[in-house]
Amino acid sequence: MLTPWLSWICALLLIAGLYGGLIYAPPDYQQGESFRIIYVHVPSAWMSMFVYVLMATAGGVGLIWHIKIAEVFAKSCAPLGASFTFLALATGSLWGKPMWGTWWVWDARLTSELILLFLYLGYMALQSAFDDRRVAARASAVLALVGLINIPIIHYSVEWWSTLHQGATVTKLDAPSIHIDMLIPLLIMALAFKLYFFTIVLIRSRTEILEYECNSKWVSDLLNETEVSK
Repeated sequence: MLTPWLSWICALLLIAGLYGGLIYAPPDYQQGESFRIIYVHVPSAWMSMFVYVLMATAGGVGLIWHIKIAEVFAKSCAPLGASFTFLALATGSLWGKPMWGTWWVWDARLTSELILLFLYLGYMALQSAFDDRRVAARASAVLALVGLINIPIIHYSVEWWSTLHQGATVTKLDAPSIHIDMLIPLLIMALAFKLYFFTIVLIRSRTEILEYECNSKWVSDLLNETEVSK
């Protein structure tokens, strides 16, 4: 029942965020209009890490306590996390060409984000490699938990190594070094991306549960009730 509400709020926030980022926010004094890609790139990058932590945590819960819903949630997260990661890499390349003069550089931030994409793909490959769902969930959960080491590497790579990426501008301890007219649309877009994720992951989880329990009596009863209501 939550998904319709989440989807409508998400749509409204996306419209507001895009309007604020593409029209309302002033051009950057150094990057000009090219900076506007951050309104897709930055939320995608944030979500790529956020979703991975959720996926690994849910996978760990399923691995330790054998909770089916945690395994289902983790499996549902993976394609979404991979999509956010790919979008972050693609938009970063589009931004990097005019700013750095190249589509790609092997700096720490980009390389660790690419590794994150491979971790997502590896997780999904393990899910498909086993016929037994529980074995697949446990194997992929181990990979996800091991891959958690990459999350702080992505986050702190700009501080630990010399990279082309700029340092933190929004999450600084003192104050964000970004104009408020640019910051507000960015935060709106970040919230919209998060609501989009929860909307889709709920839909995917529901589908996975129905498929997982397709032979259970409660699923048959639910389908019968649906047919009767029609």
